[in-house]
Amino acid sequence: MARHITITLEKRGVSCRAALLEAEAPRTCAAVWDALPQSGAAYHAKYARNEVYTLVPPFADPKVGMENPTVTPIPGDVVYFGFEAWQIGNPAYGYDEGSEAHGNQGATDLAIFYGRNNLLINGDAGWVPGNVFATIVEGLPEMAAAAQDLWLRGVEGETLSFARAQ
Repeated sequence: MARHITITLEKRGVSCRAALLEAEAPRTCAAVWDALPQSGAAYHAKYARNEVYTLVPPFADPKVGMENPTVTPIPGDVVYFGFEAWQIGNPAYGYDEGSEAHGNQGATDLAIFYGRNNLLINGDAGWVPGNVFATIVEGLPEMAAAAQDLWLRGVEGETLSFARAQ
């Protein structure tokens, strides 16, 4: 029986349900599942296109490494990125000084992709592969509309949360 998570944009009151891809990304699924719930400020991607994500303190011990990686996520992909502190602290990325991006231990990025034509490339670092560990199975159209609203109206005050589904 597949395990599921619920992903919520708290301020907008929109949630979706995602199935863990335990056969494809067992280490990532285990690390995320064991660390739930996770929640943080929501961001809309600057470079990747149709992505909403949050940054939380690293929780995988040991680190999961690459599994089921992609640089071209599709709508409904839920992706894990483990960043070292030096990778995301550039002021050009726009993170507040007190955010997880500026932590000495780096940050974990939990992301959802809601539209097509995404490309995970960063002008400073090049390709940025992430681990696809879940796929959205319910609520993608509603989440996509809320994510587009984030892009058009801003992310200030919005929280992205990940929890075990009931």
